[in-house]
Amino acid sequence: MIIAKQKRKENIAEYLLYMWQIEDLIRASNFDIEQIQKNIINQFDQPEEVRTQIRDWYQNLMAMMERENVKEHGHIQVLHNLLEDVNDLHIALLRTPSQIQYNSLFFSTVSYLTELRAKEKASPEVSDVELALNALYGILLLRLQKREITAGTQAAMAQIGKWIAVLSVKYKENEAGSLKLEN
Repeated sequence: MIIAKQKRKENIAEYLLYMWQIEDLIRASNFDIEQIQKNIINQFDQPEEVRTQIRDWYQNLMAMMERENVKEHGHIQVLHNLLEDVNDLHIALLRTPSQIQYNSLFFSTVSYLTELRAKEKASPEVSDVELALNALYGILLLRLQKREITAGTQAAMAQIGKWIAVLSVKYKENEAGSLKLEN
C-alpha cells in the first residue's frame, strides 16, 4: 500500500508493474491473508495502525481479484482501466505534432514491439503499451529467478524501457495539467 501509493504518484508504469507483482504475490500466497501478514506486512517497520491499513489493502485486493474472477491469472479491472488510460495518452501523443521527440522515440521502438508481438503471438487487440509492460514484467520475473537474459533481449528491453519511461513522465505531466496535447 505504501509503495503502491508512492509509485502511483511518481511513475505509472512502475505502479502497474508493481501491482501486477502484488497480484502474483497474492496468488502465490494462495489468498491466505495470514501468510501475507507473516511474510510481507510484518516486515514493514510501521506502527500497528499502518500495518492494519496495509492488511486491509491486501484483503480488499484479494476480494477484488475473487469478485473479478482473476484468482489464477489476469488483472483487476482498475488496472485494466489505468492501462487503457496510459494507452489513450500514448495515442494522443502520437497524434500531437509538437511531440516530435516522443514520436521519434516510439518509432525507434516499433521494430522491437513488432518482433515481440510476433514472438508472443499477441492478439492485435493488445496495445503496444500493454505489450511493452508485459515484456518488462517478464524480464522482471526472469531477473528474480536469476535466469539468463540474452544480449538481444536486453537491448530490446532497454529501448522499450526508455519509451515507457518517457510515456510515464508524459502521463505524470498530463495528470498535473502541464502537458499540452493538440489535435
